[in-house]
Amino acid sequence: MRTFCFRKSSRVLVILSAAAAIMQIGILTFVPDAALAHGERNQEPFLRMRTAHFYDVKWSTNEIPVNGEIVVTGKFRLFPIWPVNLPLPEAAFLGNGTPGPVLARTESYINGVPAIQSTKLELNRDYEFKTVLKGRVPGHHHVHPMINVMGAGPLLGPGNWLTVTGNESDFKLPIKTLSGETIDNLETWGLGRVFFWHGLWVAIAIVWLVWWLRRPLLLPRFRALTEKGGDRSQLVTSTDRLFGAGLLVATILIVFFGFQATDAAYPRTVPLQGSRATVEPLPEVPEQVKVVVNKSNYDVPGRSLRMNVTLTNNGSTPAQLGEFLTSNQRFINHEVSQAMATVDPSYPKELLPPNGLKVSDSRPLKPGETKTVDIEAADAAWETERLSSLINDPDNTLGGLLFFYDEHGKRTISNVSGPMVPVFTDPDNRTAENPKGGAG
Repeated sequence: MRTFCFRKSSRVLVILSAAAAIMQIGILTFVPDAALAHGERNQEPFLRMRTAHFYDVKWSTNEIPVNGEIVVTGKFRLFPIWPVNLPLPEAAFLGNGTPGPVLARTESYINGVPAIQSTKLELNRDYEFKTVLKGRVPGHHHVHPMINVMGAGPLLGPGNWLTVTGNESDFKLPIKTLSGETIDNLETWGLGRVFFWHGLWVAIAIVWLVWWLRRPLLLPRFRALTEKGGDRSQLVTSTDRLFGAGLLVATILIVFFGFQATDAAYPRTVPLQGSRATVEPLPEVPEQVKVVVNKSNYDVPGRSLRMNVTLTNNGSTPAQLGEFLTSNQRFINHEVSQAMATVDPSYPKELLPPNGLKVSDSRPLKPGETKTVDIEAADAAWETERLSSLINDPDNTLGGLLFFYDEHGKRTISNVSGPMVPVFTDPDNRTAENPKGGAG
């Protein structure tokens, strides 16, 4: 009677544990969390300021149906003052940042080279990218270009909202193989074989578990091992050994004949490629304007970055400072019409701070001229994008790009970096025209 009670209680415990595990798996699988935009704001500011700077990013559309395509193009520069605590981009992969597999990437290129493999990227060089994405799951999704660097993780570019309409069941991803075979939908191709093998191994595992669960599990075994005179020979019987040996032989035979059948069905296979692509950066363009940061402060109550910089025009044409780009935020100098003309009306408004960039002297910098100016980039984005937390880092060096334009709209790019030193100033004294309230 006692043995029967122990046996019954052990089985009840096993059943309850299994039921709890199944319920937990079901909840995690079938009750997804609602997701809006990505967590780029949760990335540390030094990652967003001193790794990859994306610019000239364009999205071909803001609405597609299921199976429709969107093309994301643009350029990026790897900042020369790369964080010392991050691995160099010896292996980088061009991806896309979306809330899960809502889009299927069908094409990707870096400088015209297919980016289906990782590649080595160089610091302080520019690259042009293109990705073609296909609508898969209906909804309102945030779409980013993204560079994945081995050891450093994802580096997100600017994001824009995309609406995908239609029914998910209509999605198809047809391809043509190297052997000339046409696959109507790669997403469902071969799923029957996958389900069969998974089901087979799960069934074998269940049989093995049931074989041992059919007998008392806990207390009788504990007593046999600990009590004096306990009969340990009944824990593993000769029948158990024969069953285990038979199951082992069956497993080996299943693996062997399964391999033979698969090899006969697919005689020509290409393994996953582990090599890396070779991509040359865009031709190097010397910086026309040399930028030296004399002082740089962050006005905490005013949410304003101020820099006192010395500019030297080493080119043959005048140049005006038109834009400051950092962490995907574009601070545009509204006094430079050439810079304002580069802003696409469909560009995400949250990435265009309305106050823009204030420069104490916006007059064109003549060839060979050197002058010192105060720059102010003031906006709540420093707080909402969590960029101001850089002042709490051991290395609070900011990084960004300055865009200069000549009278014909030709653009040159200069790197800018400096310490982000926090200051608390008079709230009524926060303009770039007054150096005492800024970096001075």
